[in-house]
Amino acid sequence: MQELLKALHSPKLSQALLQQVIELADTFTARYGRKPVFMEVCGSHTMALARTGLKNRLKHHVTLVSGPGCPVCVTDQQSIDSMIALAEDENRIICTFGDMMRVPGSQKTLMGARTEGKDVRVVYSPTDAITIAMQHPDREVIFLGIGFETTIPILAVVLKEAQERGLSNISMWVSTKLLEPILRHLLDSGEVKIDGFLLPGHVSIVLGAAQYQFLTDEYGISGVISGFEPLQMVSSLYRLLELTIKGKVEIINDLTSIVGERGNKVAQQLMETYFTPCDEEWRGIGTIPSSGLAIREEYRHLDAKHKFDVPNIKPRRTQCRCGEVIRGVIAPPECRLFGLACTPVQPIGPCMVSAEGTCAAYYAYTRED
Repeated sequence: MQELLKALHSPKLSQALLQQVIELADTFTARYGRKPVFMEVCGSHTMALARTGLKNRLKHHVTLVSGPGCPVCVTDQQSIDSMIALAEDENRIICTFGDMMRVPGSQKTLMGARTEGKDVRVVYSPTDAITIAMQHPDREVIFLGIGFETTIPILAVVLKEAQERGLSNISMWVSTKLLEPILRHLLDSGEVKIDGFLLPGHVSIVLGAAQYQFLTDEYGISGVISGFEPLQMVSSLYRLLELTIKGKVEIINDLTSIVGERGNKVAQQLMETYFTPCDEEWRGIGTIPSSGLAIREEYRHLDAKHKFDVPNIKPRRTQCRCGEVIRGVIAPPECRLFGLACTPVQPIGPCMVSAEGTCAAYYAYTRED
């Protein structure tokens, strides 16, 4: 295992394969008169490609378009405002991942609410909310549940444990997203012409490689399931280019060591037990039918959306183009706020503040002085 991990970080291997990627990409360009265009769906890929320098190294050969795979970035403004409003009651403890703390609401952030004395806590696992609820039986504990299929199974574990322990003072505000509906929406919209997808390894562990067959069968587009280490990403780009140049349409699992054909059945069963599909609002996109999950009726007592009345806050209008960024329509520098009014210190949109945000990745690793 140690040898495998060393190989994944080997500059010599990565650079050799990267040169082959460049040669294949240039062959594509010579044949079709344009650069190949691939979308990395996941925010983790966006950040890793930028941080490792691969995005800069390939920019003259391959167009890498960032997709809507950052869960913080795609959470709509009204949901963010509702989450912040939940913190206003003195009897509540809000538990959240760190990424959410500085996401701008229409009036403030969760960090701002904590500065004002509200009990907002960063947790490293959703199950920490169970411990906090047991420690504070006289207070309402609310976990802010966002994420794609990578995170949803652990959210289900929290609901399962709360139910089994008979905890009445814990609930979850759910704003989850599903991968297949958003990929279908992007392809149906035709806003961005892409030649293939770099598919996320961690989501694929849960879903399985077979889940992506609709891309080839219905849309005639290829995808490669990739890890997040430099050599893994370069390998997946190489395989995407091979398919594209040969005119083949396939889903390739480039992460067979941990991604199976049918995914994780235990995780899938947990999601099905505690959640049901629902229409979900996406930032900058609107409502996509059956693109999210809601807590099932039998567990409604654990659903913060039904347990608490939250005022409707009219979302603040800004010139932030985060919605276009997450759809792959524009790159961050095309937004007039990028790097000027909107920076990591003073973010206007979630794409600049999230650890998986496209704007944050561009600002940190690809911005030119």
